[in-house]
Amino acid sequence: MGAALGLSAAKTDGMNVMTGPRAFTNTASLSPGLARKITAQDLPAPQAPAMLPKLSMYLAAGFGRGGPRPAKVIPKAPAGFQVGIYVESGLTNPRQMRRAPNGDIFLADTAGGTVRIFRGITSAGQPRESSVYASLPDAFGINFYPPGPNPQWVYVSNTTTLVRYAYKNGDLKATGEPEKLIADLPSGGHSTRDIVFSKDGKSLFLAVGSASNNNDNAAEFHRANILEYTPEGKFVGVYASGIRNPVGLAINPETGELWTSINERDNLGDNLVPDYVTHVARGGFYGWPWFYIGGNQDPAYPRKHPELKEHVIAPDVLIQAHSASLGMTFYDGKMFPAEYSGDAFAAEHGSWNHTQGAGREVIRIPIEKGRATGVYQDFLTGFTTDGKPWGRPVGVAVAADGSLLVSDDGARVIWRVSYSGK
Repeated sequence: MGAALGLSAAKTDGMNVMTGPRAFTNTASLSPGLARKITAQDLPAPQAPAMLPKLSMYLAAGFGRGGPRPAKVIPKAPAGFQVGIYVESGLTNPRQMRRAPNGDIFLADTAGGTVRIFRGITSAGQPRESSVYASLPDAFGINFYPPGPNPQWVYVSNTTTLVRYAYKNGDLKATGEPEKLIADLPSGGHSTRDIVFSKDGKSLFLAVGSASNNNDNAAEFHRANILEYTPEGKFVGVYASGIRNPVGLAINPETGELWTSINERDNLGDNLVPDYVTHVARGGFYGWPWFYIGGNQDPAYPRKHPELKEHVIAPDVLIQAHSASLGMTFYDGKMFPAEYSGDAFAAEHGSWNHTQGAGREVIRIPIEKGRATGVYQDFLTGFTTDGKPWGRPVGVAVAADGSLLVSDDGARVIWRVSYSGK
């Protein structure tokens, strides 16, 4: 069906791809293997504030919260994949994850204020060892420096601070006090501060979300940006701007390009503004707060900054609005079928600002020769039962054996998706 819809990448051939108005969705309509392609031409007009549902209606729907996971209920994946629980106890608020070069999985247990390590996978699909590596209030971003097989440092960020711990492969606990590199990141507002290093190790990229839905006041200085630093924490400049809330960062291993996973603005309707996943151009401007998805003007700012309209970069992959796209990674394992090699995965946390609920899934983004086609595919779904939400995916990481790990701060577990073809 992909070819019939004019999609150029071979990876989309045979996919059931929804386009046009049918591409928009809600949580209840998600299904493993179903794909969609939303384009800028598909976007509806913004809804006037008076026409939007009242806040009480969103709150009554409960999609921004969620209840406990029903007993023995697990998410659903495409045929041939199996879903199990990798870690199911001892987690307070499992958020961002990264795989260390030696295969250990580092997890930011954000509300718990710890960075945890999980090592290995038993025949039952659980870790062979676990440890609390370090404590840092509200920890979120984690990464290893220098890039390559033998890092010397583990970098950890929270909302206002970036620190690093001396590290060698195999450490299960930090061996000394952290070195504070940055202590004045913008506080409040969107709180996640993900971090990645450029492929050559010369740049540290740090994501800072906005302080608001769509304000353009002084409180947004150095916000809604991806900032660039040296590995020692010296500020280089704004790498890219106009990106409302870049929660997840990743480096495309094939191209070396920086990619990000974005939460766009609220209060323009169920299908506006699409969240997105995209590669990020140095010096690129992505529109916020005055424009969205190219040169579409935010109705809060009519005729403001017309000189910028033609310079707004349209993102690569538009995702159902209010899905709340968080962590992302590129698949570099060998367990999944060959067509998954190099593809991106992103966790859709789910938002309150959709009358029927949006997100609460993990999506697959087919990548062909380093590029996306705009298609994304439901991969891990089923985080609601009888219309009641219970799970919220946050981080995604590829384990050393090629399985996909997904942190879930709703169910407070880490899921493991493996493939046997059965």
